Amino acid sequence: MDLSVLWFWVVAFLFVGYFVLDGFDFGVGMSLPFLGKDDVSRRQVINTIGPVWDLNETWVIVAGACLFASFPEWYASLFSGFYLPLLLILLTLILRGVSFEYRHQRPEAAWRGRFDAMIVIGSAVPALLWGVAFGNIVQGVPLDADHVFRGNLLTLLNPYGLLVGVTTLLLFFLHGTYFVAMKTDGQVQADARRLSRRLAIPTVLVAAGTVVWTIVIAAGRPSLLWAAIACGAVAAVFLVNSVIFSMLRKDGWAFFCAAVTIMSAVAMLFSALFPNVMPSTIDAANSLTIANASSTPYTLQIMSWTALIALPLVIAYQTWTYWVFRKRVTRKSIEAAPAHA
Repeated sequence: MDLSVLWFWVVAFLFVGYFVLDGFDFGVGMSLPFLGKDDVSRRQVINTIGPVWDLNETWVIVAGACLFASFPEWYASLFSGFYLPLLLILLTLILRGVSFEYRHQRPEAAWRGRFDAMIVIGSAVPALLWGVAFGNIVQGVPLDADHVFRGNLLTLLNPYGLLVGVTTLLLFFLHGTYFVAMKTDGQVQADARRLSRRLAIPTVLVAAGTVVWTIVIAAGRPSLLWAAIACGAVAAVFLVNSVIFSMLRKDGWAFFCAAVTIMSAVAMLFSALFPNVMPSTIDAANSLTIANASSTPYTLQIMSWTALIALPLVIAYQTWTYWVFRKRVTRKSIEAAPAHA
């Protein structure tokens, strides 16, 4: 396999990891107003992701760094053209991170309430805008002959981009409720199961619309149409199964199926994009492809050897972290802990 093609799929793998891991983080954050009936409940919800949320976010840093090194033309056009949405994502992620660290610094309910609201905003906005960004990447944007984005923020807020954005928001929300149900007990767990049932139908319907529309787009790029169809079908099957397992109160299996759904959905988007990395809607000749956007072969060789050594270590460390913090966050443990925990 050509190294540039290999690195296209490495970047895809890194975004799969990010959306699966930080995706349920976003979902937990969005669920806070619905599951946090009192401060103990809110602490119980937040503590489900307390040990891992910052580790999950490192995946997007690694993905961005690899994108810069392996496809500098793609990186340049993407980050200049999508500057405002990506800036909003960055600012809201900062707000969310600050809120996790500062909400317990003072005992006043108003103080904690403001930071809880920032957690919700810092979870919902990235969940929506990541989908909008990837929807536009797959559909194509106005790139001129110099690969400069010739649109604005409203250009990105088109029907397909917004549909993908709403899909990622709902998928992450549903994924987060499964995680809370799997990691908690008592009233919070019961409320999480109830919330997941309410989210199930709109998530399935919106996701189905995204799969169909994405396959229609992929039909114009027949290179990996079969893969896009297969990934879309897998995503649909596992999403429905996640709902069924949730209704049966098999929270671990519901969470697993939702994770496979997100993996398959991201794989579908990259399959629909291939062999482009940023199609142009002005003229197909202006499109960025794997061939004309990649780094030199020597750069890709160095990156390949580095990834071969570093990536297994990162995955092993993250697996160990989840194993260490595998126990449920019970209400009793929160009540017994200091109020600032």
